[in-house]
Amino acid sequence: MTTTQETRPDTRRWWALGLIALAQFIVIMDTSIIGVALPQMRDALGFTPSTLSWVFNAYVIAFGGLLLLGGRLSDLFGARRLFAAGWAILLAGSVLAGAAGNVPVELAGRIVQGAGAALIAPSALTLLMMLFGGNPKELTKALALYGAAAPAGGTAGVFLGGVITEYLSWPWVFYLNVPIAVLALLATRILPGGTTGARGTVDVLGALTVTLGLGTLVYGIVRAPETGWAAAETWLALGTGLVLLAAFVLRQAKARTPLMRLSIFRAPRLGAANLAQVFLGAAWIPMWFFLNLYLQQVLGFRAFPAGAALLPMTALIMLGMIALAPRVIGRFGPKPPIVAGLVLLAAGLGWLSLVRADGSFWADVLPASLVAALGMSLAFIPSLSTAISAARPEEGGLASGIVNTGYQVGSALGLAVMTALAASAGAGALGDPAALTDGYSVAFAGSAIVALGGAALAALTFRRR
Repeated sequence: MTTTQETRPDTRRWWALGLIALAQFIVIMDTSIIGVALPQMRDALGFTPSTLSWVFNAYVIAFGGLLLLGGRLSDLFGARRLFAAGWAILLAGSVLAGAAGNVPVELAGRIVQGAGAALIAPSALTLLMMLFGGNPKELTKALALYGAAAPAGGTAGVFLGGVITEYLSWPWVFYLNVPIAVLALLATRILPGGTTGARGTVDVLGALTVTLGLGTLVYGIVRAPETGWAAAETWLALGTGLVLLAAFVLRQAKARTPLMRLSIFRAPRLGAANLAQVFLGAAWIPMWFFLNLYLQQVLGFRAFPAGAALLPMTALIMLGMIALAPRVIGRFGPKPPIVAGLVLLAAGLGWLSLVRADGSFWADVLPASLVAALGMSLAFIPSLSTAISAARPEEGGLASGIVNTGYQVGSALGLAVMTALAASAGAGALGDPAALTDGYSVAFAGSAIVALGGAALAALTFRRR
């Protein structure tokens, strides 16, 4: 009888981990599922080439910019409550985006989706720590399963986006979230309730400042190839974004109840691990984005084959995160796999920069993408687990928000910079495979430099103890 009583709660914990991993899967899938549907959305809603990219950016900026607020709210009101609220908001945003009849409503829906994801992500990591934080071995395994849900969500988004766009219509890339969100809301009862561990107010002004600063900075970078890097509009956007981000940091330093307590970075390894996450996002997301474009616009893959072509890479990432990374961490600690993973990611990206206009999937894509995937699987889990476990338990939501913010901000800025570089090198010349390949090659090479920079900084800043 005792065995049954002990097994049932343990089984319940792993079912709860499944729900948490589903959350990570969905919030990442929502960044990629719209890719194949963009042409239909452009024709249906009247997007211009310069505004179409904001279907992606609106979600990512709201997601990354509001994650710190989500982490703070999770600490104040309880992780399970914020987890459920995030799903409800994501559901509402999905309905709004799917039913949109014009550009402003569509972007509003994507912003609401991003806000919901910003509540889900940090509360999910806090719940994971509540469930498995007492056992380091189980925690590493749980984080590996959680981490593997991210690349699975990214690839599933590309694949499902192609299926839905081809056989249904573009609104269903958003409506797909509705039944999943309903099921998640019903299943939240299996999550630990816990008690709120903090008291205080919420720095809404700080959340708005960092979100607007990030959005303005990305806007300036994305628009620069069209308006010119020396144009007044470009410098105004970049300057405003930097001023807003500086104002956010200054406010956090002086506020009585800051959104992000800057002294949290005094925790050993927290800053270094978050920096590694920033560089991982800045290198990996542009690779995934331009690799998908190369497959479709140069090699001529349709939506189905393009999604399938990314499956070997995704399978290796999931295998590496679940089976390889925990063993490497257990033997060498977190620093060596973070540095080695970023170096391998850089090597894979450098290999991809050699893609040819008359190339093939087997020679130009598969081997290089597998090297990059192995690097990602080695670096992601140790940097994530180190960043989360470095903070005090009562600040688990804040630490979760910071690490997620680092990755999303890195993703947004990295993609913005590489998009600008690729456009200046020919990536906007639709119908010209040679020019497109030149642009994509520059983006891969730039991402490789970012990954190498991340490896160097991790080697310099990461403490062994």
